[in-house]
Amino acid sequence: MTHPRPPVHRHGIRQAAAGLLATLLAGVALAATPGDLLAGYTAEAGAPAQAARGQAFFNARHGKDWSCASCHGAVPSQPGKHASTGKPITALAPAFNPERFSDAAKVEKWFRRNCNDVAGRACTSGEKADVLAWLISLRP
Repeated sequence: MTHPRPPVHRHGIRQAAAGLLATLLAGVALAATPGDLLAGYTAEAGAPAQAARGQAFFNARHGKDWSCASCHGAVPSQPGKHASTGKPITALAPAFNPERFSDAAKVEKWFRRNCNDVAGRACTSGEKADVLAWLISLRP
């Protein structure tokens, strides 16, 4: 006994292909440059980023035990290490580590985690823009 073949639903195939394409494009959209991210944070903040303000934020304590510099160093062009675990941390400044600030999702994850550790809250878009502007300004 032969079984009839189920009909091919072209609409379902097209829908699946469109879903796959959207997933792939979403991954591409996460790729970024430090400049792209800075432009986004600046636009969200509605004000120009200020590198000097970013450096001050990076090196200051904000009511918690640590500053950003506690783990990344006062000038994050060299590797640092986590203040409590001692785990090595690669250089943060993009000119010294091109992999930094190249994935928007990772950048947001780390800003969320580290701002909570340093400031006890989420950083504002302006604070992110300022810190990133300073980090981008660091050159070999």
